[in-house]
Amino acid sequence: MAAPSVIVAGAGPVGVVTALALADAGFTVTLLEAAAEVDRNPRASTTHPSTLAMIERVGLIDRFIREGLVARYFQFWDRPEGRMVAEFDHQILENDTPFPFVVQTEQHKLARMGLDRLATLPNATARMNAPLAALEQDADGVTVTLANGETLRADWLVGADGGRSAVRKAMGIEFEGYTWPERFLVLTVSDDFEAMLGCCLRNYFADPNEWANLFKVAGDGNGPLWRAVFPAPQDESDEAVLSDEAAEMRLQGLRPKDGRYDLVHRNLYRVHQRVAAQFRRGRVFLAGDAGHVNNPIGGLGLNFGVHDAMDLADTLSAHVFGGADSALLDGYERRRRTLNIEFVQQQTVANKKRLEEKDPEKRRASLDQLAATAADPAKAREFLLRTSLIESTRRAAAMT
Repeated sequence: MAAPSVIVAGAGPVGVVTALALADAGFTVTLLEAAAEVDRNPRASTTHPSTLAMIERVGLIDRFIREGLVARYFQFWDRPEGRMVAEFDHQILENDTPFPFVVQTEQHKLARMGLDRLATLPNATARMNAPLAALEQDADGVTVTLANGETLRADWLVGADGGRSAVRKAMGIEFEGYTWPERFLVLTVSDDFEAMLGCCLRNYFADPNEWANLFKVAGDGNGPLWRAVFPAPQDESDEAVLSDEAAEMRLQGLRPKDGRYDLVHRNLYRVHQRVAAQFRRGRVFLAGDAGHVNNPIGGLGLNFGVHDAMDLADTLSAHVFGGADSALLDGYERRRRTLNIEFVQQQTVANKKRLEEKDPEKRRASLDQLAATAADPAKAREFLLRTSLIESTRRAAAMT
């Protein structure tokens, strides 16, 4: 008798982790990616303790840490005053997780190393240049039609194909929420902000006029890089925001230096806060950005997507191999949708509001509260349990 089969659409990090977890569980997995290769554009790179434990489960943790940067601390700064307000130390979570730190590893590296391991598994196949054009499902499985007219059949389908998910659209599932009026500008430089500012590897700068995020990544072989993220006002054209002059002005505003910054990459994108109305319809599931998107402040979106992947693999395995009733499958949507709203959406909106607060009294109270939280071990641990999504994983376990 053939092993149960799953098609996973999308070979980003969430899709690859989903495919790995399902293949390890005993499913025959076909991973489909519309593009010719993994997207290498600078995107998510902060991986939280709760997610590191999941990356360990799919056999990637040693390489993942080796190719990234271990970041024990993160800091909040008052940008106008040029002072560090609060520093949080993940080591306080040493009794809560085997990974009391985050790892800065670019998301395309996670996808790439996952694809490398997937290629060693006899029950898994990855196909690039295979965009999904249509799908149909019945009581026994799902039929996928590719753009070239080829059809594939499997028992289940997972849409992990990003915010513009072809799977979600084919199912007619609403993507509820809104788009922020400002765009986010990412400037990547080789200049060493740690030496220039005395900051750590992850930093958040509160400023009523122009907040900023600043973090270090390992880069792709030519030395480490620093990424700075800024808001771009509505009334600035894309061309103006991305110009050399505007980029240099923003970087110099963050930290003045002699000479120009060594700018190696720039990107401008729109940011959304959206959650799919459904995460499951019959034999089709959504995971990662296909089911939810959010602003990147705090680094929660990709992490929660990996949590989706592992939750789905465990849920489907319990049903298919463990004999659990099909009603168990409804729990996936209940957990992932509820927890995304309660943790990721609420937290990322609050993170943005904290950094951009304009009212002087509210701004001061918010920064003072951060300082007091960081100074109190019990409060700091509670704060980190939430921001690292450990609390979310515990809630998910309790809801199972």
